[in-house]
Amino acid sequence: MSYVDDIADKLAQDTMKVMARTGDDRLYEEVAKTIAASSTTLEEAYITAVRVRLAAIRGRKVLEAKLKTIEPKS
Repeated sequence: MSYVDDIADKLAQDTMKVMARTGDDRLYEEVAKTIAASSTTLEEAYITAVRVRLAAIRGRKVLEAKLKTIEPKS
């Protein structure tokens, strides 16, 4: 990863933690607007990191739901 990607990913991780604690599922958009005012390069990397993380969460939920349908009930 590049320096910009590292910074963007760390910020994305921190944002996701705050989103989980507050329930504000659009906080990342507010952060992205703030970043964009100074660095569109960082904003793009940040948005990508957030989207990848959100997609992974959704994918994980699908897998967990599927496992529940095939696991034997005890």
